[in-house]
Amino acid sequence: MKKSFLMRIGTALLAIFLIVNMQGCATVANPNPRDPFESFNRSMFEFNEGLDENILQPTAKAYQTAVPSVLRKGVSNFFGNLEDLWSGVNNALQFKAENTLNSFGRFVINTTFGLGGLLDIASEMQMERRTTDFGLTLGHWGVGDGPYVVLPVFGPRTMRDAVAYPVDMSGNLVRQIADEPTRNALTVLNVVNTRANLLQAGTMLNEAALDKYSFMRDLYLQRRHNQLYDGNPPDEEETVETPPVPAEKTPAEKNPAEKPPVETAPDAPSTPSTPPTLIEEKAP
Repeated sequence: MKKSFLMRIGTALLAIFLIVNMQGCATVANPNPRDPFESFNRSMFEFNEGLDENILQPTAKAYQTAVPSVLRKGVSNFFGNLEDLWSGVNNALQFKAENTLNSFGRFVINTTFGLGGLLDIASEMQMERRTTDFGLTLGHWGVGDGPYVVLPVFGPRTMRDAVAYPVDMSGNLVRQIADEPTRNALTVLNVVNTRANLLQAGTMLNEAALDKYSFMRDLYLQRRHNQLYDGNPPDEEETVETPPVPAEKTPAEKNPAEKPPVETAPDAPSTPSTPPTLIEEKAP
């Protein structure tokens, strides 16, 4: 069953990739170089917005009203703990020793002392979560982002992340549960709980963004870029070298024609010669 699910996901992504390439000839007024399939992506974005407004949002609001915040926090901690384990695997694949120990350490501590991950004891111990996935692992080893795409139901991705998504799905421990009803129930719970946590942010976004599609695209690409460099992306602007400031010229160098008089040592006073005198002979 799990293999057939992954095969369906892979087949769907391949079909979407082919559709996107066929739609690539459609143009928009001011195309973004990172979004060459904007016409197709906008249609998929509108489709996902319809699903969200008619299904996800009402379900998330009902869930938020019915479930106390402390229980919702426990649900978020539980799925975050499972995510830490997969992050540990990918941090190891990226040869990031500190992040690997951090992610595995968080999983062990929260699973052991946090009631299976319902309590986030590791964060109280100042162990910061270092989230990563297989798409970022590919990026770490030089695989480019590729064009931006919006997948139906699954939402925004880069082409690299779309290709990596089936691997990330297989790394989700919920997908390893043999009992299908339990597996599906936990998957739905994770989706609804995540959407409930974003209700306030979604309201602010709808009120502030003039073009929600462009805003979401730019936000997603910037977030993935920051994640790739652990929150410290390199400065993309070229460094402008400041030319050295020349030393201030002396007045003689500024106006070589007007040279100051050269001071010389004063000549030694010459002894005046004695003028010839007429010696008058005195009369005897």
